[in-house]
Amino acid sequence: MAQDTNDNASGNRDQPSADEAALSARLGSLDHRLSEIRDNRKLRTDQPGTESGDRAARASAMALGFRLSSELVAGVVVGAAIGWGVDRWLSTSPFGLIVFLLLGFTAGVVNVVRSAGAASRKR
Repeated sequence: MAQDTNDNASGNRDQPSADEAALSARLGSLDHRLSEIRDNRKLRTDQPGTESGDRAARASAMALGFRLSSELVAGVVVGAAIGWGVDRWLSTSPFGLIVFLLLGFTAGVVNVVRSAGAASRKR
């Protein structure tokens, strides 16, 4: 009986070592594939034309962001200015400002949506 437990113990020891060897082989294969992918990416980023392309893309995205934000702000400011002028002209103190401020906000959002749609169609 003592011999049976020793056989099981030694059998269990052999089994995990085979699993560990298979796991080690898979880990080595994964490491090799990851290093190949990293080398390929490094080669692509080391090419001379890619950095200027990245800068141009960032500049273009930044310009688009400034354009969209300025259209939204301009709509709100123009609406507020028209509302303030209507209030001064008709003596309807806060109502003209509130109404035209909301209309200006709506117009700004519509302009942003249109510009963003036109920009995405260009790409």
